[in-house]
Amino acid sequence: MSVDVSIRPVIDSDLDRFFEFQRDPEAVRMAAFTPDDPDDRSAFYAHWARVRANPRVVNRTVVLDGEVVGNAATYPDDGILEVTYWVDREHWGRGIASKALSLLIEETPERPLRARAVSDNLGSLRVLQKAGFVVINEQSDFAPGRGERVVELILQLD
Repeated sequence: MSVDVSIRPVIDSDLDRFFEFQRDPEAVRMAAFTPDDPDDRSAFYAHWARVRANPRVVNRTVVLDGEVVGNAATYPDDGILEVTYWVDREHWGRGIASKALSLLIEETPERPLRARAVSDNLGSLRVLQKAGFVVINEQSDFAPGRGERVVELILQLD
């Protein structure tokens, strides 16, 4: 299936859509590592102000046929870049996350890249593995989006 997906730098008007995405209970459960309170608008904007001010963080808006449908980013963690992405649940299963991640990887020459996903988030694991990420480790952490400890897989693309 071919989808017309692009990524571009985040602009201020994207943030309201991102805020609504993070309030979806099923998406929060699947992401697991989310803000303590997905409905806290001021915490959301404070977080985005911090990450947008960090020159090592590359934030991208995911666009499908002109509509903002998600975001993707790379950010440094312990000296290694990690990737993250979020696609509006209404667009899951259409290859959008895979295409957005592929585009983000293309514009990120640094390797290795790492990613994380909860062990039962099969959709996200498929997206990462399709892009060439392999599981290198796992850890158990408390996930605010689930209110419990979960097993998180750490993946790497060399």
